[in-house]
Amino acid sequence: MSEIKESIEDSFTIAEMEARKIKHDSYELWIRSIQPLLWLLIFGEVFNAVHQLAPPGYTYLQYLTPGVLAQSVLFVAIFYGITIVWERDMGLLTKLLSSPSRISSVVVGKALAASIRGVFQAVVILALATIIRVNLNFGVFDVLGVFAVIVLFAMAFSSLSMLLASFFKTRDRMMGIGQAITMPLFFASNAIYPLSLMPPWLQAIAFFNPLSYVVDALRSMLLTGNYSNLPLDIVVLVVSTIIFVGLASLALRRIIE
Repeated sequence: MSEIKESIEDSFTIAEMEARKIKHDSYELWIRSIQPLLWLLIFGEVFNAVHQLAPPGYTYLQYLTPGVLAQSVLFVAIFYGITIVWERDMGLLTKLLSSPSRISSVVVGKALAASIRGVFQAVVILALATIIRVNLNFGVFDVLGVFAVIVLFAMAFSSLSMLLASFFKTRDRMMGIGQAITMPLFFASNAIYPLSLMPPWLQAIAFFNPLSYVVDALRSMLLTGNYSNLPLDIVVLVVSTIIFVGLASLALRRIIE
């Protein structure tokens, strides 16, 4: 029990250290907010008249907002490995990995820090949705559930990014692999159009795409109020998080070799 307690304390200590960096330099987060804002203000408004893209009774902007929210968190998380490479180049990561903290605590701590960035993005997007009068569910439990999903999602994909960083090891390579992963994940999901409009081969890909389950969970809480698929969505997300955190913990030391 004491070892578990120490690991948890170390993880939160590392997360707090990372959060201080965000507090002192939030410029990057505001810059990353521009892309999802454009999706809502331009793409969403243009396609709002195409009723086939949204379920009956909802506007396309309502349908799109959870997808843009998931996309924004995905972009923040998947490029987190670039920070790991930068810390390696500065010698900070070597010091951290040579400390008494377990590697798993380092991974979890940094993944939690990525989730803070994801929550920030969520607050910005939901605030914009309110300003442009997108009708969403803002019940207390729904909003808390949305933040919980975002935390797990950001932890999963920031851990995947750290795993990739341990193999690619340079910022240029990480930027390229991040772009190569995010766009296929985004377009092969239900983020911007229903699965029913996809050809069968793309539906099969979307079925195995974790982003589809994240978007489905967000829509159930922010839009439809239909929670029938929510348990499956959460299970897929939790399993993905555990797998990616575990793999990143096993591989992270490779980055300093």
